[in-house]
Amino acid sequence: MPTLILASTSTYRKQLLDKLALPFETRQPHCDETPMEGESAEALVVRLAQQKAQSCATSSTANELIIGSDQVCMIDGHIVGKPHTREKAIQQLSQASGKIITFYTGLALYHSQTQQCDTQLDCFNVHFRALTQSQIEYYVDTEQPFNCAGSFKSEGLGIALFERLEGKDPNALIGLPLITLIDMLEQQGIQVLA
Repeated sequence: MPTLILASTSTYRKQLLDKLALPFETRQPHCDETPMEGESAEALVVRLAQQKAQSCATSSTANELIIGSDQVCMIDGHIVGKPHTREKAIQQLSQASGKIITFYTGLALYHSQTQQCDTQLDCFNVHFRALTQSQIEYYVDTEQPFNCAGSFKSEGLGIALFERLEGKDPNALIGLPLITLIDMLEQQGIQVLA
């Protein structure tokens, strides 16, 4: 059986992959995450997921299945990254208030021996409540979501920001679409329920 590798140091993605109860290792991916000129959000996340997975391969002789994932948040047609600061988080949530925000997650599964890479795109819509400035500031000060695209943690108090969630897999919102990943792993002979 191939060694399963998660090409991420994200604690959120590691916690998600832990749900599948499969042994895996984590590795730090190395790739330039700068969008290409005219690149769509969908193309960006798929490309980066693939590059992250491929960057973690140790050699073509190693029998490894490497999982790469990348995500962006779109508000008003613009890619929104991690806020990193309180002010930016407040600004992002103010922009999202009362709107439908789309998250695109690229997922790649790279087999180091065959050098084949399966890629998938997951789309997830978040319907935000109309939020007051004090609600936004309370949320940001409470959860400090500075390393989360879109400035919220749906697995925590962030759920209070939403009216409705719309998508195939709620795990995609956190950064790793497990339902799609299970299908991809099964195509490689790895059964999660075995």
